[in-house]
Amino acid sequence: MKDRAQTGRIGEDLAAEHLERQGYQIIDRNWRCSLGELDIVAFAGGLTVAVEVKTRRSARFGPPLEAITEEKLARLRLLAVEWMRAHDRRGRIRLDAIGIELKPEGRARIQHVEAMS
Repeated sequence: MKDRAQTGRIGEDLAAEHLERQGYQIIDRNWRCSLGELDIVAFAGGLTVAVEVKTRRSARFGPPLEAITEEKLARLRLLAVEWMRAHDRRGRIRLDAIGIELKPEGRARIQHVEAMS
């Protein structure tokens, strides 16, 4: 379990760095409430963006973003609304996903999908 948690932290750090390079401002990480957790909340182009990060060390179980099911997406929508409510924010919030594949040689493949439906 410790290895999974460490893999997740590494992926979230890489995702945050990727977002910052793309001009996003990170405003929250690992925000929790009774419904679950948002990995990253960022701000870009006048829009609040909730980002789900999935990280894998191998392709044995498929690409990382395949782990985001319809059920998970529905929960992320609820979490995003709850985050907005808890922080007294108005306006729209977009749901993005970032898949991280950690390569054995120390590199990572990053896939960023904006506006998950």
